[in-house]
Parts: sequence; structure tokens; C-alpha cells
Amino acid sequence: MKNTFKKNAKLVLENGYIFKGFSFGASGRAIGEVVFNTGMTGYQEVMTDPSYYGQILTFTYPEIGNTGINYEDYESDSNIVRAIIVRNFSNNISNWRSKGSLNNWLIEKNVVGLCGIDTRALVKILRNEGSMNGIITTENLDNEECMHLIGNEPKMNGLNLVPEVSTNKKYHWNKKSLTNFDQRQITNPTKSNNLNVVAIDFGIKSSILHRLASHGCEVTVLPHNSNLDEVLSSKPDGIFFSNGPGDPSTVLEGTKLAQQLFEIGNIPMFGICLGHQIFGLALGAKTYKLTFGHRGLNHPCGNSNKIEITSQNHGFAIDANTIPSHIAEITHMNLNDKTVAGLKLKGKPIFSVQYHPEAGPGPHDSDYLFTKFVSLMLEKC
Repeated sequence: MKNTFKKNAKLVLENGYIFKGFSFGASGRAIGEVVFNTGMTGYQEVMTDPSYYGQILTFTYPEIGNTGINYEDYESDSNIVRAIIVRNFSNNISNWRSKGSLNNWLIEKNVVGLCGIDTRALVKILRNEGSMNGIITTENLDNEECMHLIGNEPKMNGLNLVPEVSTNKKYHWNKKSLTNFDQRQITNPTKSNNLNVVAIDFGIKSSILHRLASHGCEVTVLPHNSNLDEVLSSKPDGIFFSNGPGDPSTVLEGTKLAQQLFEIGNIPMFGICLGHQIFGLALGAKTYKLTFGHRGLNHPCGNSNKIEITSQNHGFAIDANTIPSHIAEITHMNLNDKTVAGLKLKGKPIFSVQYHPEAGPGPHDSDYLFTKFVSLMLEKC
């Protein structure tokens, strides 16, 4: 595919707003929900996070591309964003880990990029009117045709994207899976005697597997639609429910599995992001779509005892008013908008958080959650 840097391109939103700019990366068209991320670093991690599957991602940081692409920051091999939008694209690479340019990587992955637009104006629209579908195109499409294509794109509400990103077969992940770079990032690893964790893959990030392995866990990763017998046959010391894309209320098999495991109640369980939302649904709570979601690296969460700076990437949340207080309690709140950021079941070794402790923006504010999970498994043993 040819390098299309500086070819004319445009973004059309479903509300009729049009932004004209230039393309980089792949040529063609991309249709999806347009969202924004406020992080200042880590664009490769963000773009390969399966939770962004099906979305067009706007970076609020003004310049993207200058650190290139490396081999360490992938969160998945193939589950990536549909397109990205930036103010300034830099093809001048300056980073010691870089192995290639972002532009060439986007061409290889067939991801369209749009630059040269006023991203501040775009983010204000998304913030005030909410995330919405849109199209980026380098093709000669008139605005009416673009609006027609947007209208045929399904909304994120009611959309189950988990089957698109989950593994379709069982696999294992352990300390041997860690690279030398990963080893350098380990801080105070827990001695856990090779505890066996079963991770249900709803779109799991590689860095989560890295953190579990760095704490000494042997991880067995199972597909999203695994049943109770398949989970228990792996004889887990603990069970992990991963992050993932789409509307959590549509992930019925995952919710049923969580309910069955809650009834057993004696196996430690830990959920992150979509996994957290599935835990809430399994308790009988409801989820709802946020206006523009939480996507960034500096979201404060906590309780009366502790505040953490967290990394977040989600467009849905658990309705606090529907959580059955006799079964579960809220442990963390998002301090920006008071949405539910953490849960635990009463009298059971089961807890979850809405944010991403493996991302470490604090940098170590939330890593204690992995230690807590391991400690619960050791107590059970």
C-alpha cells in the first residue's frame, strides 16, 4: 500500500460537522464511534488496546508519531483502532526503542490517519454532544454519501464486540513470556509459588498478562464464551475477567459465568474494566453509556483512605443505584464524576476495578491490586 501522507482527507460526524485535513497511514475509509484520549504518552499502547476496537480515536496531545513504533508496547497483535486523528503528525522519529515509523506501521495495519484539523474543536463537540459515529475518508465521497454510510454503522449501545477480539482457543502465559524489557519494569514481585490463574479473554491486554506473570502467576487464557466446566477443569487458584470493547450488557455468556462463579464463592476473582462491568451485571446491577467516556492517564479514583491516579478506557459504567448493597459494596469512585470505579463482594474473595492498574500512570499507585489478588489466592491455598 502506498504512503498517503499529506493526501487530502476529511472527517464527517453524524451530527453533520465536517473537518477537512490531510491523511497519513493507509488510504481509504474508516467508519466507527469517534472518541478521544487525553493521555500525553503511550500512543502505541493505546492504539493496540482491544478495548478501542471499532472506534476512531482522537488524541488530544498535539503531536503524535515522534517516538515511532517499537516491539515492547503492543497490547495486541491485530485488535487495533479503526483510525486515528491528530493535530500534528510527526514522521521525524527520535526514540532509542523505535524500530520503525508510525506512518509505515499504519499502512501495514491498514489504519487510516487524519491530521491537520482542529482537534480541540472536535473534542469540544464530543464532550458537549457525546461520542458519536463518524467517517474518515481519503476517497472522493460527497458529504451526503458519507452521512448515508454513517447511518448504516451500528451504534455502540447494544453492540457486542467481544467475539471479534477474544482468543478462540486456550493458551498459556507465564514468566517465560516476559521479555528482558518487561523484567526491568517489575517492582517488588510477589512470591506466589506459581499460582494458576484462569483469565477469561474479553479483549485482554498483554500488559495485564505481563503483570500477572511478574507476580509469579501461571496464566491460562480462555475464550470469552468458556463455560463453568471448562474454567473449573483448569483447576484455578484464581480467576481473572479482562477488559474488552463494546456494550457490557450484551456479554451474556460472561455474565452467566460470573454468576455461577459467584455462587461457588470461594475462588478469588479479579475483574478489570469490562470485567468489572460484567461483575456488576452478574450482581444484578445495570450499566449505562457515558456521554463521552473516560479515556486517559490521569483520572483520580479512590475512597476516604486513598486516592490513586489511574489509566482509564471505557465508555460504559455501572449504575451505582442498582448495586445490591447487601451483596456488594463500592470500594472506589471516580473523583471527577463520582461514577463507580471499584467493587467487592461481601464475605467473598471477589473484587474489581473500572480502571487499568497494569498501565501504571502513578506509576505504581494501583499495582497493589495485583498483590491483593495474589494474596487472596495464597490465603485460599
